[in-house]
Amino acid sequence: MIRHGRKPFVRSREQLAHEMGMAMGTFRNRRPYAAEGFPAPISSDGARVLLWDGEQTAAYLAGSPVPTLPAPGSPDDLLDRQEAAAELGVSPRSWDGYKTDPRMAPHLVVVCGVEHWPRSAVHAFRDGRPGKQAATGRPKGKPDAVPRGELHMRVAALLEADPAITIAGVCAALGVAYATAQRALSELRSERIALLLDAQPSLTADQAADTLGYPAAVRRRTRGSAGTPDNGRQKNHA
Repeated sequence: MIRHGRKPFVRSREQLAHEMGMAMGTFRNRRPYAAEGFPAPISSDGARVLLWDGEQTAAYLAGSPVPTLPAPGSPDDLLDRQEAAAELGVSPRSWDGYKTDPRMAPHLVVVCGVEHWPRSAVHAFRDGRPGKQAATGRPKGKPDAVPRGELHMRVAALLEADPAITIAGVCAALGVAYATAQRALSELRSERIALLLDAQPSLTADQAADTLGYPAAVRRRTRGSAGTPDNGRQKNHA
């Protein structure tokens, strides 16, 4: 997380190596940032690219007290992929689909090659997403947010990012009605199960769904339209 007002101080590994007078290869091998007392990265746990606060690292290298960063929680904090996903209560793979939503995409901030989003924008998306009304569907007379011609493409992208995505998750990401999301998800999962069954005839429909990463709860809905039921397939291969 890049705390409010700290964006100018962010340092990447390459910048830190330069400031320490090390070649990048030496920096990678020595990993000076792993030394006791070295300021912790500001990146989230599990981040693929590590970032640091340059004011903290400069103080450490000068032998001065390392300043404390501002407390998190400001609307202007910049959240990375893992942190934005956590704010929505979804997986980072689901966030990869949500971040392209027209309500979210304009707020992208790239710092040292790493994507971030303002906490306020993430919260606005979270609090205003139609998924909160998914149980009762879209308000009567309100059109879907995604044109019909683009629906399957957009849902397919979400499904590719997170095979276990829920109907409510699609509603939240795309602003479509519950029934619309349910139909598109079911059709796409059925198509992909059928393709896998054609490619690997020895599989049952359940095994194909498991291979694709689909939750057990959706298998009954998809396998009927994906091809022959499991018991029929098993008989054919007996």
